[in-house]
Amino acid sequence: MSWLGLEDRVAVVTGGAMGIGKAICEGFAECGIKIAIADISEEAGLKIIDELKGKFGGEYIFVKTDVSSSKDVANLVKTTVEKFGKIDILVNNAGITIPRLLVDPAGKEELTEDIWDKTMRINQKGYFFCAQAAAKAMLKQKKGVIINLASESGMEGSEGQSSYAATKAATYSMTRSWAKELGKHGIRIVGVAPGILEATALRSPEYERALAYTRGITVEQLRAGYEKVSIPIGRAGKLCEVANLICFLASDRAEYIHGTTVNISGGKSRT
Repeated sequence: MSWLGLEDRVAVVTGGAMGIGKAICEGFAECGIKIAIADISEEAGLKIIDELKGKFGGEYIFVKTDVSSSKDVANLVKTTVEKFGKIDILVNNAGITIPRLLVDPAGKEELTEDIWDKTMRINQKGYFFCAQAAAKAMLKQKKGVIINLASESGMEGSEGQSSYAATKAATYSMTRSWAKELGKHGIRIVGVAPGILEATALRSPEYERALAYTRGITVEQLRAGYEKVSIPIGRAGKLCEVANLICFLASDRAEYIHGTTVNISGGKSRT
């Protein structure tokens, strides 16, 4: 058995087919965890299963899931328990960000009710649905870990991303509140707040164009800014480093870490 002792644990990872979620699945697979990968993209989900099996062996399933749908989430948990018999770990990772200004004098990229509602539905309601459904399964075994992906922006705010930052601020509070409720049942709740990370496919040209516009700069200036932000450790974070932290937090080695959100940002701070 490895130092983390995660062999044969069962994890559900939402948004697990790409970006941070994919890195988390790779980290879990290396630890011998059985994984239910939940994602809206079936093509990407099935692709990562093939990659994980080829590299690590192990057992994995893909469940197409819209986390903002309570029916989809119920099916995800039901399918996972039917396949693996339990759920030990939930990683609430699925989320979106659509850069918009609260008020845009030019009327090009202004926050709308539809965008606000979509962001809240996926990032906030999705976490609620998944945590509630997984916790009900965990109660039966009187043990489990729920890890919520937050963000530095939830504490600091983010220009052009107020709706996203609001959902991540809520993540801090949900993590603390659920910890007070579920700790007595043996279920730990922990948050993880990454800072600036290496580029992924989720940092799309459209996302960068919109974010640059909301900040009054060019896309080129935005990209240059990723490297110019003051990060004491001197570089952007790696996705695998976030995954490494989550593997530790999911293990019994971290069993006294509860009700808090761990910052992983290389020392970066805007304050």
